[in-house]
Amino acid sequence: MRRIIAPVFMLLLSFSVYADSIKDDLNAANKAYFLLDYKTAFDLNKKLAENGNAEAQYNLALHYVYGHGVTQDDTEAVKWYRKAADQGYAKAQFKLGVIYEKGHGVTQDYTAAINWFRKAAEQGLDVAQFSLGIMYDNGRGTPKNDKEAATWYRKAAEQGLANAQSNLGGMYYEGQGVPLDYKKAVTWYRKAAEQGFAEAQYNLGVIYEKGHGVTQDYSAAIHWYRKAAEQGFAKAQFNLGIMYDSARGTPKNDKEAATWYRKAAEQGVADAQFNLGLMYANARGVPLDYKEAATWYRKAAEMGVVSAQYNLGIMYETAQGVPKDDQEATKWFRKAAEQGNTNAQFNLGVGYYEGRGVPLDHKIAMTWYRKAAEQGSAEAQYNLGVEYYEGQDVPQDYQEAIKWYRKAAGQGFAIAQYNLGVMHEYGVGVTKEDKTAVTWYSKAAKQGFANAQYRLGAMYAHGNGVTRDDKNAVMWYRKAADQGVAEAQYHLGTMYAEGRGVPQDYVLAHMWWSLAASGGEEKAILNRIIVSKKMTAKQIEEADRLTREWKPKK
Repeated sequence: MRRIIAPVFMLLLSFSVYADSIKDDLNAANKAYFLLDYKTAFDLNKKLAENGNAEAQYNLALHYVYGHGVTQDDTEAVKWYRKAADQGYAKAQFKLGVIYEKGHGVTQDYTAAINWFRKAAEQGLDVAQFSLGIMYDNGRGTPKNDKEAATWYRKAAEQGLANAQSNLGGMYYEGQGVPLDYKKAVTWYRKAAEQGFAEAQYNLGVIYEKGHGVTQDYSAAIHWYRKAAEQGFAKAQFNLGIMYDSARGTPKNDKEAATWYRKAAEQGVADAQFNLGLMYANARGVPLDYKEAATWYRKAAEMGVVSAQYNLGIMYETAQGVPKDDQEATKWFRKAAEQGNTNAQFNLGVGYYEGRGVPLDHKIAMTWYRKAAEQGSAEAQYNLGVEYYEGQDVPQDYQEAIKWYRKAAGQGFAIAQYNLGVMHEYGVGVTKEDKTAVTWYSKAAKQGFANAQYRLGAMYAHGNGVTRDDKNAVMWYRKAADQGVAEAQYHLGTMYAEGRGVPQDYVLAHMWWSLAASGGEEKAILNRIIVSKKMTAKQIEEADRLTREWKPKK
C-alpha cells in the first residue's frame, strides 16, 4: 500500500512545482510586457504557448495582433487565439468572436462569432455576454431576438459592465425584450452613468429633460448632458447647446449654445451644423457671418437636413455668403421640396413660374404650388387662387379661386383676405354681398394692407355693408393714403374739401390731391385746379410745402 501511495504523492508534488514554475514565467512575461520589453515577453509567452499553456497562447496572440516583439500578423494571432479557445480559455474565445464579427484575419462570419461569444459568455465573461446581446439585438448571425438580447445584457450588467447596463436601460426605455419601464431604465442608465459611461449619461439627461420615470428636471438634464459632452459625446454636446439656446434649466446664453453646437457640428452632427449656421446668420453668440452660415448650412444640407437645404437655397437666391446663383438655389430648393418642405415647394414653384434657375414652366409651377398649398402654405394657396381667378394656366374657375383664397385668408394672409373682399363686393364667383366684403376688408386692413384700407374707407363713406360713417371713412382713407395709395389720397382730399368726417381744410385737400395726381389719379388734377381758386397764394404755398415734405408711412 505504501509503495503505491508514495509515487502518487511525489507526482502531485512535482505537478505543484511545475505549476509554480509556469506561474512564475507568466508573471515574468507580464512584467516584461508592462515594462515595454516586448521581445522578452514574446519569448517567454512563446515558450509557454508551445508547451500548451492557454493563457500564454492568448498572450502570444496579442503580440501578433499589435506587433509587439514580433512582426504584426493577423493569421498567427488567429491561430494562437484558437489554440487557447479550444482549451476553453474564455478571453480567447471572446477575441475569436470579435475577429469573426469584424472579419480580421478571417472571412467575416457572424455565425462563428456567435458561437465563440456564447462559449465565453457561458463561462461568465461579461464582455462576451454583452457582445452576444449585441448580436441578438441587431440580428447578426441569428434572427433578431430582443428577449435574448436583454437576457445577455442583464448578465453582463449585473457584473457591473457599464455598456451592458446602458443597453439594458435602453431595452427598458423602449420596451424591447422586457416590459417598458422608465424607472428600471433610469436605474440601469444611472449605474452606467455613475461609472462615467458617456452614452448612459446622455440618455439619463434625455430622461430628466422629458420627465420619463423621474420628475422633469432641466437642471439635472444639463448636469448629465454636460458630463457626457465633456467626454466628447456629440449628441450630448448638441443637446447641451439646445438647453442654452432655449433657456431650459439655465439662463439663455447664445455664446454657450454656439460653443456646444460647434463641438457637436465638428463631429458631424447634422442638426448641430444647421443650428450653428443659424447662429452665424443671425449673429447669435457669434459675429454675423453669412459665409460661415452658408458653410455650416451646406454641411448639414449634404447630410439631408431639410431646413438646411432650404436655407442654403435662400442664401444662393439672395447672394448671402455665396454668389447669387439661381440654379444652385433651385437645386437645394428641390432637395428640400422632395423631402416635403413646404417653403421649398413654394419657392420651387415660384422658380418655375418666373423661369429662375429652371426653364419657365407654369404647369410645373402649379404642381409645386399645389403640393405646398396642400401642406398649408398660405402663399401657395394664394397663388393657386390667383391662377384659378385669372385662368391663364388652368381653366378659369372662380369657385376654385375662392376655395384657395379662403384657405390662405383663414391663415391671416392679408392679400387673400382683400381678394375675397373684392369678389364679394363685386359678386365675382359669389353672390354680391357687401357685408361679407367689409368683413374681409377689415381683416386685411387691420394687418396694414393698404388697398384693403382704401376699400374699407370707401365702404364706410358710401354706407355699403356698414352704417355710413365719415369719420371711419377718413380714418381708413388716411391709413391707405399714408402708404401711397393714390385712390385713397384722392378720396381723402375730397373729404377735406367737403368737410366730411374732418373739418373742411382746402390746404390739406390740395396736398392730398397733388399727391394723388402724382400717383396717376387724373381726376385729382382738375379738383386741385378748382380748389386752388378758393385758396390764397399763401395757402397754396403751404399746400405745396406739405406735398414736398410728405413721405409715405409703412
